[in-house]
Amino acid sequence: MVDWSAIAKVYDPLKAGSIDGTDVEPHDRAVWRAMSARYKPNKGVRGDPLLTLFVARLNPQTTEDKLYQVFSKYGDIQQLRLVRDIVTGFSKGYAFIEYKEERALVRARRDANKLVVDQHELFVDFEQERTLKGWVPRRLGGGLGGKKESGQLRFGGRDRPFRKPINLGMGPVQERGGGGGRDWGRPGTRDRQDRDRDRDREVNIYTKITANTK
Repeated sequence: MVDWSAIAKVYDPLKAGSIDGTDVEPHDRAVWRAMSARYKPNKGVRGDPLLTLFVARLNPQTTEDKLYQVFSKYGDIQQLRLVRDIVTGFSKGYAFIEYKEERALVRARRDANKLVVDQHELFVDFEQERTLKGWVPRRLGGGLGGKKESGQLRFGGRDRPFRKPINLGMGPVQERGGGGGRDWGRPGTRDRQDRDRDRDREVNIYTKITANTK
């Protein structure tokens, strides 16, 4: 617990798929894909990763000129790249912005996050692909964040940090890997051993009641 951090320092797909980073087995197929992926950052990407921002949740109609106008007020921009579909040329809704100075980068990350541009609230953070060891992108089952509707939330990032694990001592939950971020009290989430034990208990109670009524 001493070394615990809400933000991932090294990317682990298994931990990213857990609400508190304690899962011991994947809970969806995407995590399996991310764990087996052998991803290497794109060597064709130029620029200093330590001076680069990741900007997401952009309006599809937002252009490079609009982004430059918004983000240049935080400092001098070295380069700006709005990611577009290679076939259609349409925006994919995210961009990378490299600044000339670190103070401009820090200011933009702090002040531009949740800024509304073209009716869309932006998500702004440091680039992860080239700076976070072990990084696996969302298209391979990794990434950070995600939508609740997808059922494939990822944790350990700024937008969706890890929840601090509850220290339960040597209880049965810890034997299952610290709870794996699951709510074992909810119907349908307990393992087969628990269900069998409950069923045996119910049978014993029913047997005793039946014997007393005869």
